[in-house]
Amino acid sequence: MALNIKPIAGTSNRVIVEPARAEEKTASGLYIPDTAKEKPQKGTVISVSDEDGDGKKPSVKAGDQVLYGKYAGTEIQIEGVDYLIMKESDIFAVL
Repeated sequence: MALNIKPIAGTSNRVIVEPARAEEKTASGLYIPDTAKEKPQKGTVISVSDEDGDGKKPSVKAGDQVLYGKYAGTEIQIEGVDYLIMKESDIFAVL
């Protein structure tokens, strides 16, 4: 987690999440090809904005494992690693 980037909040808190890896094989041992892998809906919070435009602090913190919507956030790649920038409201739960 040596990423040195801080999201800017705007109208709602922003969060940078590193998605978990997609499942490589099923519970029965069958390998899943790349074309059939599901997009992960779980990840680790890397960085959060300080506060939103209304002065509200985020409820998640760096290091939290979170569940989010399948199509949540904007995908970015920094130094060869994929991340998602999303609104804090796109996060459904903290594990």
